[in-house]
Amino acid sequence: MQITKIIYVELFKIFRKPRTYIAFGAIAAIVGLIQLGFYADGESYMKFGMQSLEESFDVKGKILNGYLMAYIILQTLLVHVPLLIALVSADMISGEANMGTLRLLLTKPVGRTELILGKFIASSIYTMLLLFWMAIWALGISILIFGAGDMLILKSDLVTQIIQSDVFWRYLAAFGFASIAMIAVSAMAFFLSIFSENSIGPIMATMSIIIIFTILNTLDLPIFNHIKPYLFTTHMLGWKGFFDVQVDENNVQIMGSIENLRGVLISAGILIIHIFGFLLGSIYVFKRKDILT
Repeated sequence: MQITKIIYVELFKIFRKPRTYIAFGAIAAIVGLIQLGFYADGESYMKFGMQSLEESFDVKGKILNGYLMAYIILQTLLVHVPLLIALVSADMISGEANMGTLRLLLTKPVGRTELILGKFIASSIYTMLLLFWMAIWALGISILIFGAGDMLILKSDLVTQIIQSDVFWRYLAAFGFASIAMIAVSAMAFFLSIFSENSIGPIMATMSIIIIFTILNTLDLPIFNHIKPYLFTTHMLGWKGFFDVQVDENNVQIMGSIENLRGVLISAGILIIHIFGFLLGSIYVFKRKDILT
């Protein structure tokens, strides 16, 4: 019951700050611009991308639809959303220290563990609300503008077509996976906020770590290959696995199938381990921290 009150208070404080709405406004603006661009020139863009395919196949029907738009938007935005999440999560503890209210909070009849859990859950709720907002714009608004239909995904070495009736649940699963990935980022930013009395430091540290880990993921060097599977950034794009469909011996799609389900589940599991690791680390450090401000 005490944690519930803390969550309510923390959510009130989160949504009272103007910086909270920067993320929601940024997502709406960026997605809106992408949709506007594809609405104006999307057909010519898709025609250019389909040139090599049309040389071998007779492609008919509307390729650019709301489902494909949502996929394009997710690929574009989910790399940058961590910064928007860090704006709030990295401020949960350091912001209190900066304002001089952290010590006052600990004078209340609330344990440090309860305080950390309440603040962490509140920041996770904010993260999920942000992704829900993104889903409304990326998928819902895109379907309203471009309509629905079979989903054609262009990859470097192949083209995947997913039947319309087999698409929507994949997006539900993809956004669920993205929530886990973004909560892992939120958990790291939250953990780093314990060590600072200014939110700028944890925000910059969060983004620096993500950039460094992402660079390590792109470097195909043996020295880094051993650590890549353990970096949470390696698994953040695991949501794409829901759009890889299995085929039978006749090369016919198997409805409701996922080609590498085991890999997707492993990625989700590693992200969850990171979440609990950062949370337990936050509790451990905060319980032993001298609060001087």
